[in-house]
Order: sequence, then C-alpha cells, then structure tokens
Amino acid sequence: MPDGAGVAAQGPAEEVDLLVIGAGAAGMTAALVAALEGLQVLLCEKTSMVGGTTATSAGTVWVPGTSQSAAAGVPDSSAEAARYLASVIGTRGGEAQRAAFLEAGPLALDDLERRSEVRFVAAKAHPDYLGNHPGAAFGGRALGPEPFDGRLLGAEDFQRVRPPRPEFMVLGGMMVARADIAPLLKPFASSANLVQAVRLLARHVRDRLRHRRGTRLVMGNALVARLLYSLRRQGVPIRFDTALVRLLHEGGRVTGAVLRGPGGERPVRALRGVMLATGGVAWNPELRERLFPEAARPLSLAPEGNTGDGIVAGLGIGAELDDAGGSAGLWMPCSVLERPDGTRSVWPHILLDRAKPGLIAVDGHGRRFTNESDSYHDFCMGMLRAGAAPGRPAHLVCDRSFIRDYGIGLVHQGTARLKPFLEAGYLIEGATLGELAHRIGVPQAALEQTVAEHNRYAGNGVDEAFGKGSSPMNRFNGDPENRPNPCLRPIGPGPFYAVAVQPADLAGSAGLRADGDGRALDAAGQPIRGLYVGGNDMASIFRGTYPGPGTTIGPAMVLGWRTARHAAGLPV
Repeated sequence: MPDGAGVAAQGPAEEVDLLVIGAGAAGMTAALVAALEGLQVLLCEKTSMVGGTTATSAGTVWVPGTSQSAAAGVPDSSAEAARYLASVIGTRGGEAQRAAFLEAGPLALDDLERRSEVRFVAAKAHPDYLGNHPGAAFGGRALGPEPFDGRLLGAEDFQRVRPPRPEFMVLGGMMVARADIAPLLKPFASSANLVQAVRLLARHVRDRLRHRRGTRLVMGNALVARLLYSLRRQGVPIRFDTALVRLLHEGGRVTGAVLRGPGGERPVRALRGVMLATGGVAWNPELRERLFPEAARPLSLAPEGNTGDGIVAGLGIGAELDDAGGSAGLWMPCSVLERPDGTRSVWPHILLDRAKPGLIAVDGHGRRFTNESDSYHDFCMGMLRAGAAPGRPAHLVCDRSFIRDYGIGLVHQGTARLKPFLEAGYLIEGATLGELAHRIGVPQAALEQTVAEHNRYAGNGVDEAFGKGSSPMNRFNGDPENRPNPCLRPIGPGPFYAVAVQPADLAGSAGLRADGDGRALDAAGQPIRGLYVGGNDMASIFRGTYPGPGTTIGPAMVLGWRTARHAAGLPV
C-alpha cells in the first residue's frame, strides 16, 4: 500500500486541479491566479477568517522594477535590486530563486491589476532597510495596497477578513493608516487636516451603526479584502475551519491531502498538485525549539491557528527543511502590557518610536547594543547578539518630553496621564537615571555613562557608536525638524522612563526548501512532484536578511503567482 494512501474510510475523494491549503497572501494569490488560468481550485483555511499574518500587517509588498513605480514617478530597475540583494545577502545562496522572483515581480503585479481587484501604489519615499548597500532605493520598491471599501464584500465576507491588531485601531474599530495620524492628532493644524479628520470620523460613525468595526480598510486588511473579493468574483470555493491532516502520495508524487473540517476527515485528490501556505513555523513548539534562539521562542505575532501544519506535513513525505542561513526568523521588538483580567496587549515597535530622537535601547548591562533606528529585524538581531534571553529583555529609555512629542509603544504621543501604564508595570519611571537603572535591573554607572555618551553624540549630530541617523531609512523615519541629526537629541532632564522589549517572530525565515516555481525540494535538491509551497511555509528567498518593507508579502504573492502558472502548465 503506498505510504500515506491508507486513510480511514471517509467516502469517495473529492477531486480538483489545485488544492491550496492556507488563505494568507500566498495561498489566496495562487488560488486566484490558478482560477484565472482555468483550473478548478479549492482553497482551504484552518480558521474562520482569511488573511493570516498579512491581514494584521501593513500590507506592503517589496517588488522591484514595476510599472507602478514608474507611474508614481520613481522608476526602478530589477538589475539594481539584484545588485542590492547580492550585497545584502552575500554568499548565503538562493540566487536562482531570487532571479525568478525579480523576473516575475513586475509581470505578476500587472497581471493581478489587469484581471482582478488587487491594486498597488508605489511609495515615492519608503527606503530599503539597508540603504548603505549598492543598488539600494529610496522609493518605488515598496508598494502599498489601495484602500478598499469593506461593504463591497457583503456582511458575511466582511466578517471573514481577519481584523487588524486591536492596538492599531482607534475609536472601537477604526483603521488608521500612517497618513491619517497627523490629521487625527492635529486636526486644526491646517484646513486639509481638518477636512481629512472630519471625513474619517464621519465615515466611521456611519460604519458603527451597521458594522462591528470600520469598513474603510487600509494596509494589510485592504490587500486581503481585495484578494477575497477577487476570489469570490472568480467563484473559487473557500472551505473555512478546515485543517490539513496529512498529504497523500503515490509513486513519489503528491496526489492530494486529507482534510479535517466540520464534517470530519475527508480526502481531496489534486490532479495538478497541492500548495502548502499555512503560515510557517509560527506557534509550532517543536519547530520553535529546534530553529529559534531561546529569547525569541515565547512570543509570536502570527495568528494562533498558525501551528506549522504545512511544514510538518512536508517533512513527513521527504521535503527538506531549510534554516535560511542568516536567521530562522524575521524579528520584531515587542512590548507587552499585562491586563488585570489576565489578557495582554502586545505592541510591535516598528519604527514610530525607535527611530525618533531622544530614545536609546540598552541591554541587561545598561549599554546600547545597536542602532535604534534600524529595521525591526536588524534591531532584534542586535538584541539577540547582545545576549537577550527569556526574563532578560532590552529596555527602550527616554525622558518625559519624548513621550510628549512622539509616544513610546502603547503610550501614545501626547499622553498626559501615565499612571495606568505605570501601575500596570508597562512603563517604568525613575526621577533620576540611577533610580531608573535600579528599577530595570541594570548597573547605575553603566546607564549613566551610556546616556552621557549618547547626549554627547546628540550634541555634534554623529552617533559614533552605532551610526544612528546615518542611513536614508534612519533619517526618513526620524524627525526632520530635529537638527542636525533627525534621529538624535539629548535625553534629560528627568523624569526618565523605560519600556521592556523582547524579540517576537513577525514571520519565519526558515521553512521548506523550494525552487523558483514554488516546487518543494527533497534532500537531494530534486522537486517533489505535485507539491508546492509558498508564503512562510517556504524558506525565505532573502536567506535570513530583511532588505526592505514588504519582503515577506512581496515574494509570497509573486512566487504564488508563479506557482499557479506552473500548475497550469504556463511559462512566466
């Protein structure tokens, strides 16, 4: 009896051309494109909602050389992007996969724009994260989804879109894009601000009369909603609350899968193949212990339903696990507020506070360990190198004026009443640096010396230790009104404040090894017939590095597009 074919009797197998397991950006894109190419597709999702990690993200895709970048007035070159990636990634491998991604990226976005409701706009200013490397771009490679009116989905499907993290919504469910922050915080600063603020608030009031949250969808929610709307228009069936049990394979070929849904277990035959896109390592305890450093194991930003199902199933039939060389995870520094009812609020420190002038990060020795304005992944890599461990977080340190001007984590800009955050232990206060050092458990002399050194750097505008404010990305996310360095200003006088941060995986870099068409590879580097892998189930094509905004969703969608075309027997 072929391995994997002996399943308990569940009735006759359902049959489709392509079975896609996981409704995140990769799976939804592959299912949509396969349907557009005439394949019979079944998309299965373990939870009751689509979107996965993409839905709670900014929804940005990093795709070089697109027509959208040219239309935005920031034309880009795939050749320059290849030069940039070669410098960033070095000798970690993966050249063929990246070449496939760079080749297909512009084609994929144009195809999706032409035949679906997926729309992207290139940012004129959204720098690559490692801007001191040759070939880096200041704008054009990061594209954001156009906003979407959730009412177009209908009430039932609107509820199927995984909502953003509650920390990123205001007024009981209103999504806020980066461009909305200034009008909402300072509506009377200009007539344009006032008009925008009134428009946003009026729309939200109308929404809340009929919906649980606002229907003006932006960022990752807009992208997911556009994909869902497009899938519905193509008539692609989506089976919710349906999990992968195991893959079926005969004669060295994957022929389908056993799925568990509300009606029990049932086999599905897939004539063209099965695509695994279940969210990567995420909350799988065995894979986390095997792949992640100890400090990064306790916390993940992935939905709780992402438990490594695709990777485990692939390994079970001989697919090869790839630790991605540089780092098995892509990291985000997070702070956690424990509520009295036992729940907690997790805040991802993306860049809104870390890049601003007047803040430093210190390790357990009271010393700076990295450039605080660098990307979230690179910040955490510095934290891990500095010896972060469970129970030994890093701390972001600032003064009262910093909170007034920029906010820190869950303490938003301009917050006057700090008492709730202090009582919860989220925000730590010291009248002097010595008192703060005692309360965060670092040597007083070290913290005082570290702040004195930082203040000296702020005085001359040059961070001699870590180069804060020296790259285009640093300066872009700083405060342009702060001179001479938009990322440096003195800390003090007191009182002083600190927030503890720990690394969490934003996405997996480790995953199943694959080729440029998304075919899973075995230990010998040969494709496993009938098995595709995408999104975070696939080892990152950037080999544990994080080149720019959207470098998880971009490859997920582009290589998902390639996978669908390969399954349909079409060339790129």
